[in-house]
Amino acid sequence: MRLTTYTDYTLRVAMYLTLKYDSKAWVTIDQIASAYGISHNHLTKLVHEMRIQGLIDTTRGRSGGMRLARAPGSITIGEIVRWAEDDFALVECHASGQDSSCVVFQTCNLRHGFRKALDAFMRELDGMTLLDAVSSPRAAKSFLGIPLRAA
Repeated sequence: MRLTTYTDYTLRVAMYLTLKYDSKAWVTIDQIASAYGISHNHLTKLVHEMRIQGLIDTTRGRSGGMRLARAPGSITIGEIVRWAEDDFALVECHASGQDSSCVVFQTCNLRHGFRKALDAFMRELDGMTLLDAVSSPRAAKSFLGIPLRAA
């Protein structure tokens, strides 16, 4: 299974905001784009949808930006992945709403094994919070160019 680039970027934004959470500082899209070397345009839609999902708060204006809407310890990676990913079918024939051209589809037991594997995968992600996702906040801040002191 491979998560989409959209989910990857969503997790990166969330982790960046986790590192800034204690400072209560507003973070701009440009700051995150620069830190990760990601296009500003790629992040704009993503940030809008993160706000709609209630993951972040945003404010407009000269001193505007975004920050996590809840404590990073209360946001699970599973929660983020579930809304960022639009399809969890591990193989084409198991996609909902699609007819399968596979002649053994009706007797194939792989769908049960894949479902159990996906459930186990999501259980693991549900057990990990944004706070857990950053093993060394000091090092992560250094890599991303975030000042080690408040701000």
